[in-house]
Amino acid sequence: MNDTFSRWRDGLAKTSKSAFGRVASLLGATEITDETWDDLEALLIQADLGVDTTTDIIDVLQEHVREKGLLRSVELKSALRADLRSRLGEMQGEPLSGSTPNVILLVGVNGSGKTTSAAKLGARYQAEGKKVVFGAADTFRAAAVEQLQVWGERLSVDVVAGPPESDPGAVAYNTVQAGLARGADIILIDTAGRLHTRFNLMEELKKVERVVGKAHLDAPQAVWLVMDTTTGQNALQQARAFKGAVGVTGIILTKLDSSARGGMVFAIRRELNLPILFAGLGETVEDLTIFDPDAFIDGILAAF
Repeated sequence: MNDTFSRWRDGLAKTSKSAFGRVASLLGATEITDETWDDLEALLIQADLGVDTTTDIIDVLQEHVREKGLLRSVELKSALRADLRSRLGEMQGEPLSGSTPNVILLVGVNGSGKTTSAAKLGARYQAEGKKVVFGAADTFRAAAVEQLQVWGERLSVDVVAGPPESDPGAVAYNTVQAGLARGADIILIDTAGRLHTRFNLMEELKKVERVVGKAHLDAPQAVWLVMDTTTGQNALQQARAFKGAVGVTGIILTKLDSSARGGMVFAIRRELNLPILFAGLGETVEDLTIFDPDAFIDGILAAF
């Protein structure tokens, strides 16, 4: 348990020191004044919690102050910690169904880390004794196919790919068929990154989802949206579009270790109402870990 919390603290050091470190400094031994609330609101917004989430938190804390008769700003620390924790829900545990194979579509914008996440997930499931097959359905970016093939060789995982610029739906269909034939437990399909504003590309993603359903009953069992935390609040609008286009069932957060914008996690939970399943805390395959709300809170509030 201590190792888990240490990993999260190390991975969230930037968020803890920059955004929430300033919050900790604000909530010192001074009296609670109107300026306290103004400064706290500004810092939470800077920490990337978003305006709506920040407003909710300020309202809760002000009510707490009135009920308890608090006078010193330092007394707000435990109340803020408790409120932030309540917004994350419970730890999700294993997000897959008991039936096999589990077909997982990874979706998201360009550069969010889908291909690397596919590799890390593949390594994770392999370590659990599961047979994994990769599908390289990002057919318009040759580097993505090559990257997944390199990971496949490294992990000894079969990779199903098509010719350059081939139909991604066909690759996805073939991947599911290959996974069924090879007795796979997990079929991970890496889709092309696409801007949420490109209607034709979002329609293509819908097609991939439909085709996978024709290849195997009830597939895909999961559609995971990969979100780059370094983009902050900009990622939320993109996420809404993906959620509206395909049946997103969960979130993978990447690059938390290189971002000072960990506060966006709270906005994601509020705005999307989707479980956060995994978080990337480093570059190695072991650094994609199941999202732990308690460890996350401990990490971002290390200065408290």
